Amino acid sequence: MAEEEGPPVELRQRKKPKSSENKESAKEEKISDIPAPERVPKHVLFQRFAKIFIGCLAAVTSGMMYALYLSAYHERKFWFSNRQELEREITFQGDSAIYYSYYKDMLKAPSFERGVYELTHNNKTVSLKTINAVQQMSLYPELIASVLYQATGSNEIIEPVYFYIGIVFGLQGIYVTALFVTSWLMSGTWLAGMLTVAWFIINRVDTTRIEYSIPLRENWALPYFACQIAALTGYLKSNLNTYGERFCYLLMSASTYTFMMMWEYSHYLLFLQAISLFLLDIFSLKQNDKVYEVYKIYIFSLFLGYLLQFENPALLVSPLLSLVAALMLAKCLQLNVKKGSFVAKIIKVINFYLVCTLTITLNIIMKMFVPHKENGHMLKFLEVKFGLNMTKNFTMNWLLCQESLQAPSQDFFLRLTQSSLLPFYILVLIICFLSMLQVIFRRINGKSLKETVTLEDGRIGERPEIIYHVIHTILLGSLAMVIEGLKYIWIPYVCMLAAFGVCSPELWMTLFKWLRLRTVHPILLFFPRLMTELMELQEFYDPDTVELMTWIKRQAPVAAVFAGSPQLMGAIKLCTGWMVTSLPLYNDDDLLKRNENIYQIYSKRSAEDIYKILTSYKANYLIVEDAICNEVGTMRGCRVKDLLDIANGHMVCEEGDKLTYSKYGRFCHEVKINYSPYVNYFTRVYWNRSYFVYKINTVISFQS
Repeated sequence: MAEEEGPPVELRQRKKPKSSENKESAKEEKISDIPAPERVPKHVLFQRFAKIFIGCLAAVTSGMMYALYLSAYHERKFWFSNRQELEREITFQGDSAIYYSYYKDMLKAPSFERGVYELTHNNKTVSLKTINAVQQMSLYPELIASVLYQATGSNEIIEPVYFYIGIVFGLQGIYVTALFVTSWLMSGTWLAGMLTVAWFIINRVDTTRIEYSIPLRENWALPYFACQIAALTGYLKSNLNTYGERFCYLLMSASTYTFMMMWEYSHYLLFLQAISLFLLDIFSLKQNDKVYEVYKIYIFSLFLGYLLQFENPALLVSPLLSLVAALMLAKCLQLNVKKGSFVAKIIKVINFYLVCTLTITLNIIMKMFVPHKENGHMLKFLEVKFGLNMTKNFTMNWLLCQESLQAPSQDFFLRLTQSSLLPFYILVLIICFLSMLQVIFRRINGKSLKETVTLEDGRIGERPEIIYHVIHTILLGSLAMVIEGLKYIWIPYVCMLAAFGVCSPELWMTLFKWLRLRTVHPILLFFPRLMTELMELQEFYDPDTVELMTWIKRQAPVAAVFAGSPQLMGAIKLCTGWMVTSLPLYNDDDLLKRNENIYQIYSKRSAEDIYKILTSYKANYLIVEDAICNEVGTMRGCRVKDLLDIANGHMVCEEGDKLTYSKYGRFCHEVKINYSPYVNYFTRVYWNRSYFVYKINTVISFQS
């Protein structure tokens, strides 16, 4: 009996370990059931390598050719190589002249440290004002360019101006290459990248301002933003391997920070991008963890930028920081519930409301406790722009009259239609948007998404990177429909998205599956024809401005302070180095007020009033521009003198306004006649067809 009862006891004792052995054996059987990956044939590997090599070569070549194209076009437009230094510098207009002038100052400084100190404690640009030019004007590109010029020994090979514009043109080549790569990543074929570049060049009037204003901050910053978007596109892809994911993450981190350092308005663009990623996360498209990794990049870039931008408070009160902080807090409060359940859907709605509320609350709190000089004029401008308020303020009305701040014209849509870009973009956007809605409804109904989406599935809306781009381009497009200047940010991605759709078999398969055309295979149907203007000879000819600058350098005292329109003052600062009373910059309330006061020389004010305004800024010379004084504007009420008359109450703006009659003529006209009391205050010392220069008298006899 003992021998017979032994085995049951032994089995009872080994029951637990046998269970674990069964689990292990089950795992082994499960693993053994998975088919081992077949070895890829060598000819397939060679085809993949050849495809990637040709695509990379095409991307780099496209960027290089575009940079060379810009250089050749710039040479033919301005005849740059045949001009003297003064004539070259005059081609930099408005705020572009200010940026380049500081690049020159850095090259003239005895050392880099001394140059940076003089820029951060600058009292030689604007009279009676010491400014931190590096922080206020985002002069990091000029600092980098000056260091590279001297460190590489380029001063013995190339002139400073060619080195400067060469860097900007090179960045534009990187810009095009990044758009190429983004479209390639989305479509799977480098032909989409070629089409992106073609559309970008054909529509360059609406894709870039590089041809008109080379040193603009956006021309330095947007190439890095394009690199960031290309890295983000690759990072969001579901089938990316670990090494590719790490590379995209590092590239995204570096380009995000660099973009933030190059442009003062960069955090607003990143705010729109963060909204797009938040909506992507709301749709539960399998990228939750990746999205929050991007949020960490935002936080790192904001705080590092805050420290290196002289503790710039604008970054702390930025809506981007408030949104990201709210998203992080909301994630901590999320509950672990089964996805697709009714409770999960309710939590999603609550989470959306919570993030919106927290973002607004945190932003208000930050503005209460962080001392900052917020651009109050921007908020006032938006109020007037959207009809929430009315104003007679000269600065606000002057900004509203700027073409870049108005709604797009019919010519804008006509150009995009003629290049075939707009029709294809709308078609691609509609297909992707409808497919995205289809995916959202599947999620609402509790249906799970496929781990891998094949071409035959026709579900392009399940790809996270596509949904991100759809949301992002809709947000950018909505803003561009209100402010035309934002088209330079939106249209490049319109080119990219349209090219992706035209060349993507998956997008066409989605459409064909909807139409029950299962046997039709998509093909590339369209290639726009590249057009070139390199054979068209142009010439930039402005002898009056050259004569004015020459006279200032030869006749005006070194300590003289000049007053005039902000655009002209920028050119004087660059070409002569003399001190001025105002600058063509619109991010500082004090400078905006100065501009409005100096513009009074074109209003119906007395000679004594103008004299008091100019001497309050220690001005020694006044320059009257005939083009502004006798301006014939195409838009009613948008001439400078009309805006001044409205602000001063000398013109009826709306019904019911009280008209104040001025007993004085327009100053810019009256001062030319040389009669009392104008000759008592101002003495004409130089004039040509475009400019009249008056010395502001120091000893005045106040009699009429």
